This record gives sequence, structure tokens and C-alpha cells, in this order.
Amino acid sequence: MLQGRGLSNKEAKKRLSKYGLNEIERRKKINTLKIFISQFKSPLILILIVAAIISSVVGLLPDQDSNIFDTILILIIVLVSGISGFFQDYKAEKTIEALQKIARPKIKVIRDRREIEVSIKNIVPGDLILLEEGDIIPADSKIIEVFSLEVDESVLTGESRAVKKSVSDEIFRGTSINSGNAQALVIKTGMNTKIGKIASKLQAMKEEETPFQTEISNFSRKIFFVIIGIILVLFFASLFKYGLYQSVLISISLAVAAIPEGLPAVLVLVLAIGARVMANKNALVRKLNVVESAGSVDIICTDKTGTLTKNEMSVTNLFFNNRIFNVSDELDSDKIKQLLICGALCNNSKIGYKDDEKIYLGDQTDIALRKLSDKLLKEELKGYEKTAEISFTSERKMMSVIYKKEGKNFLFSKGAPEVLIEKCNRLYKNGRIIKLDRKTKEIILKQNKEFASQALRVLGFASKETDSENKEQDLVWIGLQAMIDPPRPEVKKALENCKTAGIRVIMLTGDNPLTAKAVGEGIGLESRKIINGRQLDELDDSKLEKELESGVNIFARITPFHKLRILTILKKNYRVAMTGDGVNDALALKKADVGISMGIRGTEVAKQASDIILLDDNFSTIVHAVKEGRRSFDNIRKFINYLFVCNLAEVGVLFLAILFLTLKEPILLPIQILWINLITDGFPALALGMDPARPGIMKRPPRKRKEPIINKRLAWLIGTIGIKKLIILFATFFLVLLISGIEQARTALFTGFILYEFVRIGSIRYQEKLSWFANKWLLAALFGSVLVQILIIYTPLNSIFHIVPLNVSSWIILLVGVIIGYISAIGITKIVVRKIKD
Repeated sequence: MLQGRGLSNKEAKKRLSKYGLNEIERRKKINTLKIFISQFKSPLILILIVAAIISSVVGLLPDQDSNIFDTILILIIVLVSGISGFFQDYKAEKTIEALQKIARPKIKVIRDRREIEVSIKNIVPGDLILLEEGDIIPADSKIIEVFSLEVDESVLTGESRAVKKSVSDEIFRGTSINSGNAQALVIKTGMNTKIGKIASKLQAMKEEETPFQTEISNFSRKIFFVIIGIILVLFFASLFKYGLYQSVLISISLAVAAIPEGLPAVLVLVLAIGARVMANKNALVRKLNVVESAGSVDIICTDKTGTLTKNEMSVTNLFFNNRIFNVSDELDSDKIKQLLICGALCNNSKIGYKDDEKIYLGDQTDIALRKLSDKLLKEELKGYEKTAEISFTSERKMMSVIYKKEGKNFLFSKGAPEVLIEKCNRLYKNGRIIKLDRKTKEIILKQNKEFASQALRVLGFASKETDSENKEQDLVWIGLQAMIDPPRPEVKKALENCKTAGIRVIMLTGDNPLTAKAVGEGIGLESRKIINGRQLDELDDSKLEKELESGVNIFARITPFHKLRILTILKKNYRVAMTGDGVNDALALKKADVGISMGIRGTEVAKQASDIILLDDNFSTIVHAVKEGRRSFDNIRKFINYLFVCNLAEVGVLFLAILFLTLKEPILLPIQILWINLITDGFPALALGMDPARPGIMKRPPRKRKEPIINKRLAWLIGTIGIKKLIILFATFFLVLLISGIEQARTALFTGFILYEFVRIGSIRYQEKLSWFANKWLLAALFGSVLVQILIIYTPLNSIFHIVPLNVSSWIILLVGVIIGYISAIGITKIVVRKIKD
């Protein structure tokens, strides 16, 4: 292939067939069946399925009523839980695919000796691509022609400074053109690119469980063994009283009472609601279990650029005519015209359009200078025609451009003030050009240091009318422009919320220490000192751990590999969230307890490695996610509190009745137990999952790393209130038994479990400091369950449940018990909350 001719379309199609599309494949593609089946692997779900099978088999035994109704109810709960989880996980995966399909841009290539545009996915090895400022490089390529090309390789290397490229240099997929243009020969596409190989390794890594998944698995196993223990104890206790066959039936009934049927469904509902709320606040959750993990983080390690700051350099101060001008003030463009013209012309930024909206393309520094000149200049730039450029290099620390206007040539320069001023021998002041003396130089350099001490990026500007030689000497000094990437306005408040919530924030940036320090001070991020990448390399792990423990919260000039090292040390003792956007951030994102990638500037590889994608790249969105995670966990714990008190009372009533009462039938029949579980574990429990965040949720420290779901305080509440409920229900049963007989007593006991929902919810409301009207769904569920209970008592449905209509005296005893239960529950809650620490 001759240089400049490009491939033929026929050859390009042949190579596309051979090498495949130029895409980063998701090797683990969405498998609908796999996602669905994964919903039923939870130990709790498996327990329910076993319970349904046993219930069905028992109904087939001699002299036993059919238990098909019980079986169907259990399976409905299992299916609702599984389907809800499936839709949430499937939706998250499809959203990620949609994000990848957004803006698959086109690129200019030469084919059949003509310049055309093709989709980047159709690029093939051997294609000749044309690159210019603002382009994302579509494939690994080799440069064959170049003009002042600078490439931002930060997504690969973490180094924020653009790299100058020459002929024969390699450039890589996913990196971007900061300035200049080039022709390049594509050598590798798709998964064969550097980024593709990293993506392939990441996809081969085993997916680790989130801390919450591990916790729920352990919790489910404990429930399983407790239920097995209860069944065995009760079986042997009843064996001597009822015989083998009846003992088996009683044990199974008790197992049904003990199994928390509603827990899987509530877990899915609570986490799904949390994920939806997060998505509405620009945090896309990839897996449901990450919702709770976000609420438990102790430390957030965050990038600076674009996350804490706007990723928009803006000019803040000018120094011209020996005066400081603040850009936030109303400026008279005539007084600073020469400085603005030089900044606008010595500039490689461009204006483009996206969805009919004006956008600036190029280096952020050039964009900042151009935005200011566009705002203040009108006709002053007309007539200038660019003829040449002397590019910036890190050695020269300056750049110059030559323009022609009205037959004259003008050279405009910008660069490091201390370098550029040495090229000047004259000064532009008050509309005249005068000699630049030593004293004036000292004043200018002093002002440069003053701006730099505020962590502003400072550039000097100079110009001259030039001849054909265009030498960068004997220039006329014009002035200084100082700029900064400003913090996002909402970040300071978000950091205050983190501090109040006991969450530590650590800034990890590739930028210089002075800038990092200034941004930290501007947003209220305190750090004992600042450690840069070179200093970090000199520290072994034990010394680095000591520095972290001593309060170092800002690390500057670091690479993604430094990030990974810091993360590894922090994870020994803390739950850590880590942000990242580059390819080399992917490993840290994968290893973090909560990996957070950037939706706007993040690479595909980073997004696939993360747990949460920030659709707005904004730090405050992380804080919203933490709050939502805490709310979700509180609601899960609330549900467990409510549910286990109910189940403890059920098991206690059945257990004591079997041991000490001489009844022909169990005190509660299997269908009654299942109905109680359905009503208590059903809509009221699900509605608890929709509770709003309690007051002060972001004013308490994160949950301790080893703190179980049922902590000491919750265990005391479940135990004491469960026993109290057991006593009141037994008292209700015996009082009704004495007055109205066994059928009324069994019906009163059966109904008492339903009415007691109000008692338990009331004490939880008191503990959480929430109003009864904070969750209208909960009120509707409570009153609905009572109405349904009344319906089955006073209609022919009562024959299915083996109950009778309650008389007035039974209702009076029931309601008195509920009132006593409510008052005593509040009293117990007060004592436990005061005496038992979390």
C-alpha cells in the first residue's frame, strides 16, 4: 500500500471479515437465563423452595389435607422475589450496553484514494486514518505524517501531561488528540489493542462477592441451622407425646413458622428502590447488592479533576499595565485588549457543535483563554491569518504563532513567565512600547509567584511585529493570565456531609501538589501534609500505612498503580470506595469494596470494572449514593426487627403449646401459620422497605466493618419484645379459652398475630423517630391486612382457615392486649436504646 492511497473498499471489507469489528467486546455478555437463575441461588430462597416441596409432600400423606394452597403461596413469594431481582439486574446491564452505544463516533479515513468518514467499529488494520484536535484515537496505530501532535494518554498511563508524538511513534486506542494533526496507519483493532488486552484480562478475573452478599449468605446459613435445630428439638420433644407421624407434621409446621418467607422479597425490593433512587440522582448501580455496600463505606478515594472540580480551566486573574484584574469583576475590554488578543491567537483550541450546541475542543488551558476572549472581544480578531507555528515543548516551555494582517507579520507567544520574560526586552504599557528594565521584570516575576502560591496556573504573553526569520527574541512583554480548574460549587457541602457522617475523603490526583493543596483548601479537605508519587515510592507499606493513619488525605502526582497500592493498604481495616476513569484504574475499581467509574470521561474498560457509574462525574453524587445505601440498610434491618419478633412469637407459642398443653390439634394449624407469615411478612413488611431516611442518617458514623446485621441492640429488642408478645398472646388465648372455648381462643390467637403488627410498627417508629404518616404505603398495608383478616373471619372463607367469627368479648380481650402490648413495647424500646449501645 502506497502512503496516502489507503485501502480499497473491497480490501477493507475483506479485512473486516478477517479481524472483526473494532470493538471492546464484553466477553461476559448479557445472558438472560443466567441472570434469572442467579436470583434463586440465595440460601434463603433455597430454604423456601425446600419448605414448599415438604409442604406439598405432606399434603399427599394419608389422613392429611391438601397443602397445595400453602405450597402455591410460598412459590409465589419465591417467584416475586426472583423476578424483581432479575428485572433490576437485567435493566442495569442493558443500561451499560446503551451507554457504550452512545456516541460511537465516525473517523476520517482514506479509502480508494478518497477521504471518507466511517464508523470507528468498521476500522481495520491497514486503514489510513486522519486525526485532528479533539479526536479519540480509534485503534492502535503508527504515525506516518505529523504536525505538532500532542496526545493525552492519561487513560492508559495516569499521566496528565500531554505527550508529543513524532513520525513512527505508536498511538493507542482510547487516547485523545490534544493538539495538532496526523496521518496514522492502523496496526491493531478491537481486543488486540492495548486497551483490549487489558479488558480481556479483567473479564477473566473472578467476580468477587460484595461484603453485603457475604454477610447475607452467612446470615442465611445461620437461619438455616437455627431452623434445623428447632425442628430436631421439637421433633424429639413431641415424639413421646404424639407419636412419630404427628411429630413430623408438627416439626414441619414449626419450620414453616420459623422461615422468614418475606426476607428475600424485601431484600430485593429495598435494594431495587435504592438503585432506582440512585439512578435518578445520576448513579447507575450495576448490581443490587452494591446499594448497601455504598452506605457502609468508611473512606472515599476520589480523583480531583472533573470529580471534585469542573474539569474546565477558567481564567481568574490578569496582570496587565502593572495592575491586577479579577475576571469575576466587570472588565473593560479596551484596557486589557492586547493581552486578550495574544491569548486568543496563540491558541490551538477550536469551536465545534454537538446537537446544535456550541462546544470548545482542545487543551483546557487554550479553551479557558479562548472563552475569555470570546466573551470580551468583538471585532478585534478579524483579519488575522495564521501562517506558521513554533510548537510548545517541555524543554522550551513556550509556544509561538505567526499571523499575517494587512501585509504585516506578527509573532504571538505564550509560556512559562520566567522563561518568556527572558525573551523580552520591551514592555507594552498604556498603549506604548517602552524598554523593559530589571525592576519591572522583578515586579512581574513577583506577581507570577504570588499567583502560583494560590495554585493558579500562570502563563506569560508577549508579541512583536516580525520579519521572515520569526525568531523568538526581542519580544514585547504584554502580561500574565492566571487560571484554575474551579471546584464544583456543591462539593464543599458534600465534603461537610461526609465529615458529619464519619466518612473520610482522600484525594488522589495526577496533578501537581500546589494545585491539589489549593483545591483541597478551597473545598475544605484537610490533610496533615501532601505526599507526591516520588515520595510515595520511597515509603514501604508499613510507613505508608502510618502516614495514612496520621491524617494524610491528599496524594499528588500519582499513577493508577499508586492508587492500587493505597487501596490495598486501606482495605485491611476499612470499607473503601474508589473512583477512576482510565484503563489502568480498572484493577483498583475491581478490587475496591465499591468501584465508581465516570460516565462522561470514563473508558469502557473502567465502566465494566466498576460497581457504580457516575453519569455526571460529580463527587456529590457519591454522597447521595452513600445516603441511599444507608437508608436501604436501615430498612432491611427494620424489616428483620419486625419479622423476627413475629417469627419468635410464633415459634414460642407453638413450642410451649406442644410441651405444656393437652390439645387434640396444634394450637395453630399449618395453614394459619402460613397465613400469618404471608400477612406479616407480606405487604406491611414490604412497605417498611419504602420508608424514607430517618432524621440524622448522615450524622452518624458508618456501620462498623464487623458489625452484624443483627447487632447487640437489635438482638435485645427482638428477644425482649418477642418474649413480651409471646406472653400477651398466651394470656389472650387463655382468657378467651376460659370465656368462649377453644375455637374462639384459636381464632383470637390467630387474629392477635395480625393486630400485633401495629404494636411492632409503632415501637419501630418510635425508635426511628419517624411519623406514622411518613410512609403512606405502610399505613395502607397495615389497615389492608386487618381488613382482609376481618374478611376471612366473617365470611365463608373461615372454613378454609378452620376459624370461627369472633364475639364481642373476644374482641375486647384482643384490643386490651394490643394496647398493653403497645405501651410495654415503647417502654422496652426506651430502656434497650438507652442501655444497649449499637
